[in-house]
Amino acid sequence: MRVDKFLKVSRLIKRRTVANEACDAGRVQVNGKVVKASQDVKPGDVIEIGFGTKNVKVEVLAVQDTSKKEEAKELFRYL
Repeated sequence: MRVDKFLKVSRLIKRRTVANEACDAGRVQVNGKVVKASQDVKPGDVIEIGFGTKNVKVEVLAVQDTSKKEEAKELFRYL
């Protein structure tokens, strides 16, 4: 699954266009590398997102095409 879509489905970022813009600005890293929005993610990958002065680091636990609000928290865990 594309990293921008995963960020939206997991509700780490509210909209896919915002996730896409974050990737284009170089604020998203997967396994320590700055990535484009089209980068694939799989379970076990570590995603780091820069939100202004705050960084969020999560590990991908599962990948799903869609998820409900309650299920979204099970797709990742904070590090």
